[in-house]
Amino acid sequence: MPHIMELVGKTRVVVKDGKVVEVGEPEVEWCPIFAKLRGIQKITSEEVKKNMEFRISDFGMFTDKRRLELEDFVGFGASEIMMTGLSRGLLDTTVTACEGAGTVISSNPILVQGMCGRMSGLVETEPIEGIIKGIQERGGIVLDPSTAKMDPVESVKKAAELGNKKIAVTVAFAETAKELRKLETELGLDLIIIGVHVTGLSKEEVQTLIENADITTSCASKYMRDLVKPLAQVGTAVPLFALTQKGKELVIERAKDVKSSILINTMPLPALPENKQPRELK
Repeated sequence: MPHIMELVGKTRVVVKDGKVVEVGEPEVEWCPIFAKLRGIQKITSEEVKKNMEFRISDFGMFTDKRRLELEDFVGFGASEIMMTGLSRGLLDTTVTACEGAGTVISSNPILVQGMCGRMSGLVETEPIEGIIKGIQERGGIVLDPSTAKMDPVESVKKAAELGNKKIAVTVAFAETAKELRKLETELGLDLIIIGVHVTGLSKEEVQTLIENADITTSCASKYMRDLVKPLAQVGTAVPLFALTQKGKELVIERAKDVKSSILINTMPLPALPENKQPRELK
């Protein structure tokens, strides 16, 4: 089974044995993040292929040579917020996805950032021994090392069995967020649900995600921008939104760790300058 990931404009890329073997058509043609960080002014299949190959050569994505300790990628990404939450003791553990391992439970802030900081939408993956070993050496728990399956709900159950209560979990599907809220009540947990990879979700899915998440990225989602009523927002081009009080507290805690100067202001949200948004929104 190959690895499938959606990245840079939600382009489907297939990787096998550390090589890009298939690249789909981008769904978004311009992303402010990649324009700024990588100088990509028009997202094409060729640019996406180059970006995936860069990730493979730069830090060993999808290979045994995967580096699992990486610097901050953006100021306020999902992984950076979880890293700060763990460092400050606001979270007991996290449930996230990593290529070559599937769903991972980890309380190590450096590992969480290393696994997830440069992660895009992982669709499916298979076990990569070197990556699983690296995660385990750093105290991470791989849900199923034999299949590298992705199952956030099962992983939260396992994290709870291990005695964790304050658990941050990333979700790419609205139904998963809904299921996790039920589980939270059943098991008496305190979850921080973080929506990721939301480009292309339907209006109903976005509404369900907003009702069940504490924090969400906006990616290139039109409906997220239309429907969200955030308590806090970071960034204006591809913003991240805090939807609940505990989400807001975690985002503000992260602000303490951001090295650059920060403007804190009160205003109606969301704030979305038109010329800065990804094009076209999906």
